[in-house]
Amino acid sequence: MKIRLAHLSDIHFGGENKAAVAAAGERIRAGSFDLTIVSGDLTRYAETPEFEAAAAWLRDLPQPQLVTPGNHDAPYLAWAERIFAPFRRFERHVGPAPAQNWRRDGIAVHGVNTARGAQPRINWSKGQISLRQAERVVEWFEPSDRLRIVVVHHPLIEMLGGPMTARVWGGEKAAKAFARARVDLVLSGHIHAPFTWPYPHADGRTYAVGAGTLSVRERGVPPSYNEVEVEDGCIRVTALAWTGSHYEPYRTWALDRRPA
Repeated sequence: MKIRLAHLSDIHFGGENKAAVAAAGERIRAGSFDLTIVSGDLTRYAETPEFEAAAAWLRDLPQPQLVTPGNHDAPYLAWAERIFAPFRRFERHVGPAPAQNWRRDGIAVHGVNTARGAQPRINWSKGQISLRQAERVVEWFEPSDRLRIVVVHHPLIEMLGGPMTARVWGGEKAAKAFARARVDLVLSGHIHAPFTWPYPHADGRTYAVGAGTLSVRERGVPPSYNEVEVEDGCIRVTALAWTGSHYEPYRTWALDRRPA
């Protein structure tokens, strides 16, 4: 098995780094990726022109694609819409918000929405995943799926030393469920910094992988996105950083896969 994935997040159209976004598109079009994944926050404030720009950019990228919403993809200023129909604009311009999935040749990828338009806490931008959401993901996987990937916006367990927090309600339980289900990767964004680390559950071979941002909202890390290559015994994650003129490797991780 060999698969190549492009993993982007937090592009924030309306506040994107235009040169970095354009160059990422060029690399992806030339890269022969099996799947392009965007783990949320396509927009800055979920304004219609931002979604139109995001949709146009996605149309220029190769298929297949899997795109999950983030907290910035719920309207920031339209309070009533954010509370009662938070992802209507996302679904109009991009695709289904609750869940998306892709399966091919034993490779299975499932996206689940961890963003909410409103929550019973002041900071509604933080993440939330219900036990039922996690159970639906686990139930979707099939015994023949040799590579299992979950895509969320918020890291389910906090990145140690990260530039910001996700504070995902239900995140720990979901992480345990995914580890028990032998998920290989849980891809996320939100904190604007790339990282990898194993979940401390089950066999320790379920890995959280975070992508950086392609926006001007840098948090001590240059604009970046991830390229992921999976072979039988190894998962290689390369965070590519934008230098202002080109992309170059910023960090590279080699992660051991569990035995088949």
